[in-house]
Amino acid sequence: MRFNRIVFTLIALACVAVLGVALYMEHVMGLEPCPLCMLQRMAFVGVGVVALLAALIGPSGPGVRLGGGLMVVPALAGLGLAGRQLWLQSLPADQVPPCGPGYDYLRETFPLTEVVRMALEGDGSCAEIQWQFLGLSIPGWSFVLFALAALAGVGLLVVGKGRRHGLLD
Repeated sequence: MRFNRIVFTLIALACVAVLGVALYMEHVMGLEPCPLCMLQRMAFVGVGVVALLAALIGPSGPGVRLGGGLMVVPALAGLGLAGRQLWLQSLPADQVPPCGPGYDYLRETFPLTEVVRMALEGDGSCAEIQWQFLGLSIPGWSFVLFALAALAGVGLLVVGKGRRHGLLD
């Protein structure tokens, strides 16, 4: 198996694992995801789908660069979403916006563009820290994982032409 296919496969599997953990936290631990959390899940899906398609196609040269570049887009979007939620979590209690309706209600009631706009604004539920591991909240871990995915995508974008040097065989 080629190096680039292994990298894309590992990234796709990591995204599946992250989404599995998110579903576990929601359905087993009872943590209610806020609208920003749901958008971050969609960004993980985007990274995972691009990585999976690239792994299945097994590109080389320009294809590796294309796969890496396409993977960077949802990773950067997720990075921005996680950063926004971390900012909301850092606000003093008196500056936290009031809680709004849940994501399911928004999705069923409003058009997608309005749902995204309201989710990006964030609300009190997005500022709540429901879980931590090693001192990082859920969006903190998402931020780290999106940063790693973006760096991997940039790495694949940059070294995609490394095949001629024997680096990606």
